Amino acid sequence: MSWFLRKKQNIGDNIPREMPDGLFTQCPSCKTVIYKKQFEENLFTCHSCNHHFRITWEEYVDILFDQGTFVHTDTEVRSADPLNFVDTKAYTLRLNEAYQKSDFPDALTVGYGDIVGRHVSFACMNFGFIGGSMGSVVGEKFYRAGKRALTDKCPLIVISASGGARMQESALSLMQMAKTSAILGELADNGLPYISILTDPTTGGVSASFAMLGDVNIAEPKALIGFAGPRVIEQFIRKKLPEGFQRSESVLQHGFLDKVVHRKNLRQTIHTILQHLS
Repeated sequence: MSWFLRKKQNIGDNIPREMPDGLFTQCPSCKTVIYKKQFEENLFTCHSCNHHFRITWEEYVDILFDQGTFVHTDTEVRSADPLNFVDTKAYTLRLNEAYQKSDFPDALTVGYGDIVGRHVSFACMNFGFIGGSMGSVVGEKFYRAGKRALTDKCPLIVISASGGARMQESALSLMQMAKTSAILGELADNGLPYISILTDPTTGGVSASFAMLGDVNIAEPKALIGFAGPRVIEQFIRKKLPEGFQRSESVLQHGFLDKVVHRKNLRQTIHTILQHLS
């Protein structure tokens, strides 16, 4: 009867089974385990709770642009260290570490291409590069993207994800708020559309300048949007903030956004808006 009874150890129990790395990911919001292929097909969002993961500029280009049309420009622009700034480490060392870690040219990537056949100038912030902080390079590259829109007489599309101004550049960083706003004024004077897309998080000087100056302001679901973060505000007013405070849906409800759009609908939404604005 030994064959009928459950054995304590089966043949093969001690054979190691390897699980391929990166096959699954876990949603930080609802803890759902997501199969990688399903995750990519759903454009890096959770199918269960709709959480939008942070993604890179390359992935936004794949989602938004007609295949093979995007051209990455101004890759040679690099941050300097005019103040010889040192906090816990030298600013130059921090920059070098960011270049190696993220493989981004800086906190903003710019270029141009076609979205559903319409030529646009494009900029996308890289949160993975020193928290998407806005320094001189971000302001300069944003200005160049705006100038390209003026030259090509085409719309400007910008995706924001930032922790605010880059303190290592002090006043030079704060000056970029005026610089980026000025080029947007030129676009408005020439009747060229500017669509601002806010993702998680969009805070600080970026939210106080170009992120909120779009002809149309769009946000991804549940993105943190505001000037100061909720923890800073709670410490200042010494009160607990309401649930969902500074999230996209609340910001939309209070009139600072025009639309909250799921990532899978973003390309078509931009196309529809540009049809109306043009």
